[in-house]
Amino acid sequence: MPPLPEQERARASTPETLETLVAREEIRTLLATYARGADRRDAVLEASVFTEDGVVVLYEGDPSSHEPVDTIHGRAHLAETFAGLIARYDVTTYLNGQSTIRFTGPDTADGETYCLAFHVLHDGGERVLLTMSIRYLDRFVRVEGAWAIAHRDLVFDWTDRSPSHT
Repeated sequence: MPPLPEQERARASTPETLETLVAREEIRTLLATYARGADRRDAVLEASVFTEDGVVVLYEGDPSSHEPVDTIHGRAHLAETFAGLIARYDVTTYLNGQSTIRFTGPDTADGETYCLAFHVLHDGGERVLLTMSIRYLDRFVRVEGAWAIAHRDLVFDWTDRSPSHT
């Protein structure tokens, strides 16, 4: 087996405690709530997982080799932006996949979560399926006992657009 990268080696040597297991589940619930907000067309719910001054930075490709295409600051502006995005689609399904969460302090953590997002829309009278492979690179903080996303790099790794049939 090849040697583990330094971060993974440190994580592997840090034992899980009941507190970190509970916190990890609370963070995963936060990630699911974001997806549920998108799918239920509830922009306020979707934005609720962010801190009041939360930031989302959008990338089309890996942040190490691409410049941001947009940055959104603050929960209120995030809700407004999400509402505009939701209005573009007839329906969405966000499926969260693997998620790696690393605690950096008692009330802070970093995470990477994969998501496949399916969006049905109409373009020029045609029904279209827009599929996005997304990664969320998150910094989480615990504020007043509840976890929230303080900063998210939202990375579109690839997209596919194809005709959709009912």
